[in-house]
Order: sequence, then structure tokens, then C-alpha cells
Amino acid sequence: MDWLNVAFLRMDRLIGRNVALVEFWDFARVNSLRTLPYLKAWHERYHGAGLRVIGVHCPGYSFGRDSDTVAAAVERLQIEHAVLLDPELAVWRLYGNRGWPGRYLFDRRGVLRYVHYGEGDYVDCEAAIGEVLSELDPGFQAPPPLEPARPEDAPGVLLEPQTADIALPADADRLQLVRDWLPGEDYLEAEDAGAAAEFSFSAGAAYAVLSGANREPGLYEVEGRVVADDPGLRLHGVQFTPAPSRA
Repeated sequence: MDWLNVAFLRMDRLIGRNVALVEFWDFARVNSLRTLPYLKAWHERYHGAGLRVIGVHCPGYSFGRDSDTVAAAVERLQIEHAVLLDPELAVWRLYGNRGWPGRYLFDRRGVLRYVHYGEGDYVDCEAAIGEVLSELDPGFQAPPPLEPARPEDAPGVLLEPQTADIALPADADRLQLVRDWLPGEDYLEAEDAGAAAEFSFSAGAAYAVLSGANREPGLYEVEGRVVADDPGLRLHGVQFTPAPSRA
């Protein structure tokens, strides 16, 4: 397996000297990107105190299995912590991971102390980081927790029910297709320019997962309609973000 930002890391070499925060993520999953500011901040805050943040990139889409594509995304996102490439999801299966993002905190003895799936729980996670760092160094003084990056990240906030993500080609019946789209491994591909896919949703925002036709693979915010400027555009799915309750 290949690494980015480091030559190589072994968990057994970290035991005794460091604590480790392992995050399963995907640059084409909006939930992973919304969690990323916290991971980057924790790396900056606590690396000097002994925290090693390790991102395990597990692709949810076919284009994410390409190492150069992931490396370009890591550079674009300005990620400085270690990233392990797991294109076949071998580490994912070893952990029994359940989704993106999946977060695991190990103390200096290698004991699992905290697990969380999905967005949220940032205050509790940072408190757990402070606890295991205090065990590593009794003189460690944790700073106040990070402020929420978004209103919907605040502890206890109520969220509006949102539309379920669209996975293609299985959920093609949830789209209104204009002109011809051909099904592929994990996408619909536009046969000609002007082909469009429309959908309705209830959420904070909608992000189409696109590749092909000279598009940088990844997420693109849309307003319920995707239009192919050129043939060969691949629509892999649509993801939605939460919104705070208006009640």
C-alpha cells in the first residue's frame, strides 16, 4: 500500500511514543470533506504533543482507486497529515469500518478509546484526544475545543430530514434524464453534449459526483440539474448535506 505525506507508518512503532487518530475518508464524499477542517486543525494543534492523524483513503467510486487522482486531491485540499491509500478496502475490512467518515482514536498502549461514524461529535472527539495526550504527557494542557465550523455542527443541534443520497446506476429511476445516458460500473455516461439529469431534493445542499470529459473527478455543487457540456461526462451519484432545523 502507498502512503502520501510520509514514507511509511506502522502502528506498532507508534505505541508508547504517540497516540493515533485514524480516519477512513474519501475525497469524493461530502461528509468526509465537511469533517476535514477538524482533522486538519487537530493535526496542527496536537501533532507536537504526540498525536498522529492518519487518513485512510477508501474510495467509494471507481476513479478514487487511482493513486495519482487521490494524490492530486490531497494536494488540492492542503492535507498535511499522513494518508494511507486503501484502493481495495483491505484496511477498511480489517477494521470492520462501517462508513465515511469512520474515526478511531488509539491511546499510547494501542488501546481503542473512541469510535465515531459520520459527521458530528467533534467536541467529544477533541476531549478524548486531550485525555489520551494527558496520559502520554501528564504535563499536557488541552486548549479549549474548536468552535463549530458550521451552525449544524453545534452540539445538540436539530437537523432537517434530508433526501437520501443517489447512487448510480442503481438509482437511475430517481433522475429525469434528458437525451441518452449509458450505464457503467458506477455511473451514467452522457452520450452527447446537452444531455442532462434532473432531480428534486430536500437538504442543505446537493453535490454531484462527476468525472470524465476533462472534469477533475470529485464533487460539484448543483441546484438539482447536471448538464453535460461534452460527451463522456460521468455522473456517479448525488450526495446531500444536512441543514439545521427551522422549527
